[in-house]
This record gives sequence, C-alpha cells and structure tokens, in this order.
Amino acid sequence: MTAPFSAFLDEAAALLGPRGLTRDADLLAPWLTDWRGRFTGAALALASPASTAEVAALVRLCRAHGVGIVPQGGNSGMSGGATPDGSGTAILLSLRRMNAIRAIDPAARQATCEAGVVLQVLHEAAEAQGLRFPLTLGGKGSATVGGLVSTNAGGTQVLRHGSMRALVMGLEAVLPDGTVYSALTPLKKDNRGFDLKQLFIGSEGTLGIVTAATLRLVPQVAERVVIWAGVPSITAARALLLHCEAAAGDALEGFEVLPQSCLEAVLGHVPTARAPLADPHAWHALIEVVADAVGAASLRERAEAMIAAAFEAGLVADATLAASEAQAEAMWLIRESVAPAERAKGPAMQHDISVPVERMPAFLDMAVPTIEAEFPGTHAVGFGHLGDGNIHFHVIAPPGAVRAEWEAREGKAISRRVHDLVSEWHGSISAEHGIGQLKRDELERLGDPAALALMRAVKAALDPGELLNPGKLVALAPSPAKP
Repeated sequence: MTAPFSAFLDEAAALLGPRGLTRDADLLAPWLTDWRGRFTGAALALASPASTAEVAALVRLCRAHGVGIVPQGGNSGMSGGATPDGSGTAILLSLRRMNAIRAIDPAARQATCEAGVVLQVLHEAAEAQGLRFPLTLGGKGSATVGGLVSTNAGGTQVLRHGSMRALVMGLEAVLPDGTVYSALTPLKKDNRGFDLKQLFIGSEGTLGIVTAATLRLVPQVAERVVIWAGVPSITAARALLLHCEAAAGDALEGFEVLPQSCLEAVLGHVPTARAPLADPHAWHALIEVVADAVGAASLRERAEAMIAAAFEAGLVADATLAASEAQAEAMWLIRESVAPAERAKGPAMQHDISVPVERMPAFLDMAVPTIEAEFPGTHAVGFGHLGDGNIHFHVIAPPGAVRAEWEAREGKAISRRVHDLVSEWHGSISAEHGIGQLKRDELERLGDPAALALMRAVKAALDPGELLNPGKLVALAPSPAKP
C-alpha cells in the first residue's frame, strides 16, 4: 500500500525528521485502535510535528499528494473520531509533541496552550497561578487541549462553566490548504462578522487542525461541599436540582444522578466503594457547591441550610454531606466508576444523549420501560449530568450474552431505537462524545436535512478533497439510506 506513496513519505520524512515521522509498526499500533476498542485502522505513517509551521507544511504536502490526514490528540475519544479507516492511505497526525503552555496571564485569567498539552498538565499549571481550568474528565491524564476543542468536550462542570465552546477565547488552526488561521488574542467585543473559531470547535478535525487555543481560567476553589442525597424518583431529582439552583446560585457546580442499580453495580465492582447512605433509594443525586476565597467561610453553613430546606419541602428522603476531602472524593469515585462497573456486568449499548433539561425525567420514565419491553431481558439505565440535560443511557444485555453476537444481533437495533426516541423528543444523539465514525450514519439518518446541508457546504468550501479526517462526522456525499 505504501509504494504509490513512497515519494510523499520521503518528502514527509525530510520535512519532519526522524522524531517527526515513523512507519515503525510497533510505534504505530497503540494509536490505530480507538479507546473503546471498537475501531482499528491502518495508516501510512505516524506524523508528529513539533510546531504550527511544521503542521502547515505537512498539510500542504499531503494536499499535493492527495494523502488524507487523521488528527489525533490523546486517543481518548468515545466515538472513533481519531482512528483511521482500514485503507492505510492516510497519515495519523499526532499533536502530542506540541505540548507547550505558551503563556498564562493570571490577571486576565487566561492560558494559551498548544494542542498537545494534556488536561492534567493544564490543571496543574493553572493551580500554580492560583487559578483553575474549569473542565475535567475521567481521562484528564491523556486528553489533550486540541482534542478537547475539536470535540467540544463536556464533563461534570458544564452546569456552571459550559463546555469547551464556552471556554475557548481564541484559537489557532491549520486549514486544509495549509494556511494558518490565527486568532489567539481574545477580544470581549469583536463584531467583524462570523465567529470563525466556532467552526473548528466541535468539528472533530474535519475543517481544520487545531494547533493552539487561548482558554478561560477561573479562580481556584477555596472550599467545596459535596452532598449525596437519596430521592424517590428522577422527577424528584429534577425538583431537587431546581431547589439547589435557586438556593446556591452560581455556587452550584455539579449535579449528577444515578439510579440504585448503578450504585449497586459500583459497590460490586470497586472493592473500596461504600454506600454513602444507610438505606437504598430509587435514585441518588451527587451535588457539589463551591466557593472562592470570598465565600469560603460560610459555604458549608449555606449548603447545610440548602439541604435542610430540601428536607422540609419533601424533596429528599436522606442526605449526607462529605465530612472531609477523602469522603468527597469517595463520593465522586462512585459516580466516575458507573460506566466501568456497568461494562463489567456484560455487554451493553452505551448512548450519550440529551433532551431539553426540563423533559429529562419524563424521557427516562418513558424510555427505560419502552426499551426493556421491546428488547426482553435487557436492563436500561440512565445516569449522568442531569443539570445540563445530558444522560448516559446504557442498555445492558441479558445475562450470559456473548458480546459480539449480541451487539450484531440486537445491539444496533437497540441503538437505533434509542436514537429514534431521542429524536422524537427533540434531543441529540451525541451530547458530549461527538459523532466520529460511530454515529455518522445515524446523524445522516436522523439529522435535520437543512443542518446537514449546511455542514456539507462548509466542508466543501474548506476541504473539497475531503483530506481532513476522512470518514468522520459528515461526508460531502450523503451515505445511502440503510434499512
């Protein structure tokens, strides 16, 4: 497969040097399979440029030779968006060598980072300046700034701070023709037409390669209170959320929910996990309120008053406040362990969905029994970020099911049905994990035709040769309809 591309590979090697280009199969292998293990592809080589100038030169070279480019950050995505196809005719473009934090301005509360900066490193650098970057993920030790921007990453702090789209103040990206779009300097007011940086945020590397970003920082948390509450229903959890929003205001940073079955799965999977409350409850809410130095002294008192009022209003059946940071972390560990605990129980179809926040309780009350009735023996659960309307909806296979057989026989039909229900409720089939290659056909099937036409028009204008991340998100020619 590499013979027709030998001239290209020779020129790329001369451009990037021995550290910047490798065709070693052993070095390539870890990056050719996505994080979930669903997709494995092939690539001509792994390119690792060290600067924006090298990225631009490489893109121009790829364009001249008709070579596709698959950008990749930490390879921790959930939808196969950074994995090449099996043709072996594209290069894998790693941004991990571009890992400099170019500047942190404590007064302006902003940081300018190259695409390869790992999220955990950014957290530590901001902390050293008495600030923080208010987005975190379970994969913070591998996820990179470029990947977070390109997928418009979310997480547990979106309720207060928004997704990456709200945190990006400026952007630098290499366009499909090799030119550099540079808008790293943030302006609070700029009315010169389109907000072009938004084109690249969430476009999954299909319109340009993000090489750097200027990101918003916020004051460091001086105090936090983490609360675990048991509630009788998901509707009651929604009422509790509204109560907390009214009582805590901007101090409310997180509001996560999980049913009793998810808690039991974690308790059976994580040896150190302990149930925060003595008795079982139909649903559980994990609540975090925070304060900077100004409000730190009274935060716990205000949190206690908030929960006491919730008891008086009949919104909670039981609740406990973490007495220490260790207890707070233990509560969050339960939430973060739900997905691996559910996977350990057996095969499951996992869906990252959203509907309007106010409709999520009714959606879950409808969707869980609907799916379980239509696919006998399955167990459906929803958990996650109730505060922003994003629930992870898992459908677990009947006991004893063989993963590959069950996914092929029933799994795709289940996902199709879940996505149909979400669309009927005017929601999204991808709340925070992106489309990638996993959901591209479903986006084509269910997406608004006008929106899809606009996306294809933008793609055609910027990348008519479809060289950037081919096969992901949206294609210029729509896929044939599937039964």
